Amino acid sequence: MMIAGVMTVESKTRSPNKKKTPFLSANDRSRWCTIRALVEQQEFAIDTMVTGRDKNWKTIDKVRHQGRDGQPHYYSSKPPLLPTLLAGEYWLIRQITGIDIVEYPFYVGRLILLLSNVLPMFVYLLVLNSVAGRICVTEFGRLYVIAAAAFGTFLTTFSVTINNHLPAAVSILLATVAVIRICYDHQRHIRYFVLAGTFAAFAAANELPALSFLAVIGICLLFKAPVATIVGFFPSVIVIAAAFFGTNYWAHGSWKPPYAHRHDGEVLFRDGPPIDDATRDGPLPERLRITFADNEISLSSSSLIRRRSGGQGWEIADPETGLRYAAAETRESLEVRKWDNWYEYEDSYWSSGKKNGVDRGEPSRMIYAFHVLFGHHGIFSLTPMWLLSLGGLALTLCGMRRTMPALAVVTIFLSVVCLIFYIGLRPEQDRNYGGVCSGLRWLFWLIPLWLICMIPAVDRMANSRPGRTIALVLLLISVFSAIYPWNNPWSHPWLFRYWEYLGWISY
Repeated sequence: MMIAGVMTVESKTRSPNKKKTPFLSANDRSRWCTIRALVEQQEFAIDTMVTGRDKNWKTIDKVRHQGRDGQPHYYSSKPPLLPTLLAGEYWLIRQITGIDIVEYPFYVGRLILLLSNVLPMFVYLLVLNSVAGRICVTEFGRLYVIAAAAFGTFLTTFSVTINNHLPAAVSILLATVAVIRICYDHQRHIRYFVLAGTFAAFAAANELPALSFLAVIGICLLFKAPVATIVGFFPSVIVIAAAFFGTNYWAHGSWKPPYAHRHDGEVLFRDGPPIDDATRDGPLPERLRITFADNEISLSSSSLIRRRSGGQGWEIADPETGLRYAAAETRESLEVRKWDNWYEYEDSYWSSGKKNGVDRGEPSRMIYAFHVLFGHHGIFSLTPMWLLSLGGLALTLCGMRRTMPALAVVTIFLSVVCLIFYIGLRPEQDRNYGGVCSGLRWLFWLIPLWLICMIPAVDRMANSRPGRTIALVLLLISVFSAIYPWNNPWSHPWLFRYWEYLGWISY
């Protein structure tokens, strides 16, 4: 099914030359642009793609900042490690076949999707089947878990598009299996520590909240086998971390990923003269230029000062050097900071008031929490089979089923941390359900843990016909939710669309 999905994936965007591509949304096009730029231009800047006439390469998921040549350029807002790895696949395909992604987007794009999505998912299902076969005490339970993994989660839905969620989930499973071998099978071979460190770190490189998983298993392994952890686990983590931060510095000249550049930088000086509204969109006042010069800020005579696109404060831009500064004024003075908001530029979707729909963010945390859990993007409303995971966790912790209690505790801790992070700690602009997508994609990396933890409940329900019937009904609803957006995962869930049709919600 995944192979068939990849071989038929096609965008609805039409470029002036009427060509189509397998690039489905701004999210994955952002990464495709980086892949193309690296191979064809040997750089991370994507100006030629996002400013051209071809709509197949347009994306709102981009940032703008000064490049190494001193001029501002557009870049993908996605961390560059994953696109860099995929660019290696494109480079090999181009070297072997001689075809490029612009002329033959379906050949190249679909081949990369098969190699980077479907093949890892095949390994994922094989490994999960091995884990289920070990833990399950009923054949119904094993078959149920594998059916849920293959048809009932959004990981297979997202196999037709480049995304960071699928490799993160696969990595979590592989790291978990390595930890099981160490902690429950008492294996001390160094390869298991290397595998645990490598895949846990790669999961964190793709999903920021997965840092909690990396930290938890690192602490557990350190207590379980300190020498092997120091020799095998930590060096593997350092390698992945070096790759993550190294590619980020290579791409942006900064150790921080693009999503960390959303605010003004350090203060250059305070107590400058206030700005008069008469200077809006005009040349820099002489008195202000002198003040800047006294503080070692060099600006050309053609510099302009104008209101920021967000309406808060001023932007001071030097077209000759490409430098920009952020100025915020009080009643009597002026504060000037380094420009570090990479999401604020001309016609930016994120800062120019163009955001619409769920992208505007949900003001109420209570409403957001409801829809995240039981509403139109709900974990338990779209995929109610996760109720069995709650049951399995309860059975494990109550001692009613001998399985892996430590894994249950870790799963509960990680799930709660992730929900608190996205519901309780994110500002309004980030409470957007992951944007336009078919499920709450920020939690997909937890899917393999939830699948393993549902086993005790499924085994228990396997002993009665009503139990099996209930389990299958929950699975069928989950399968429907996962298959409904199969042709484009970057679309709203069926429940969202239905509630919108009924007039219950409006975005």
